Amino acid sequence: MTDYGQPLRFGFFPSPRADNLDNLLRMVEIAEDRGLDLVSIQDHPYQKRFLDTWTLLSVVGARSSSICLSPNVANLPLRPPVMLAKAAASLDVITGGRVELGLGAGAFWDGVVAAGGPRRSPGEAVRALTEAIAVMRAFWSGGTVDLDGEFYPVHGLHAGPPPAHRIPIWLGALGPRMLRLTGELADAWVPSLQFVPPEKVAEKSAVIDDAAEAAGRDPGDIARIYNIDGNFGTGGGLLEGSPAQWAEQLTDLTVTLGMSTYILATDDPDDLARFADEVVPAVRELVAAERQG
Repeated sequence: MTDYGQPLRFGFFPSPRADNLDNLLRMVEIAEDRGLDLVSIQDHPYQKRFLDTWTLLSVVGARSSSICLSPNVANLPLRPPVMLAKAAASLDVITGGRVELGLGAGAFWDGVVAAGGPRRSPGEAVRALTEAIAVMRAFWSGGTVDLDGEFYPVHGLHAGPPPAHRIPIWLGALGPRMLRLTGELADAWVPSLQFVPPEKVAEKSAVIDDAAEAAGRDPGDIARIYNIDGNFGTGGGLLEGSPAQWAEQLTDLTVTLGMSTYILATDDPDDLARFADEVVPAVRELVAAERQG
């Protein structure tokens, strides 16, 4: 694995708890004031403590002017793709082209079923996601949509409004079939550190690259987004030390594994400010030096 040379981006991943709203909105202000690129929010409609992700992203979009907005990742079994495409395009128009769409094939199936959604096998979930991507991209292209499908047939739909820009689709992928789908169709891969530690990134990224090349795509066109978590301190492990150590470690992940976007899971405004003020500029400087050398 090597550096794909992709632009560096940084964001944060707050908890969408109803009792965390004021803190979350303060953190969005911190992130935007300090030039972070993304705010990304998990989507678990069956979680009673959580606000609805699209409603929350809409509020965040109305209270900000530059930061990009994304679910991380949208719960497809509970969000029909036509309505998801409509919601994403609408928010993209409202915010002047700041929406990116993270998609997941489904997880926590007991919760999905409890909320009235389907329980799908792994194979069904991947096929449904493949169809959903086709439906959403057709919707965003406008005109009349006619698509057969096992899960999402759409016939005679008058699509619109179109989004303000081409909305990139991220896929949260772990297994081989989802990784291959990412290489074939997606704009970005978004694993989480807790599920895909650095020692597993290369093998999974290689599956994406092989699938991309087989589909006639450049693997470097697929952004590598990493959901990260850690603590500032004096530890020697990954993302457990000083901001300088964090910067060195994230630089290494960029130049050796090709990761290029880092989304920090935190509800601590001080940690977010420290990440933005001390870690991010140092990573940009170190990666630029590595790339020039």
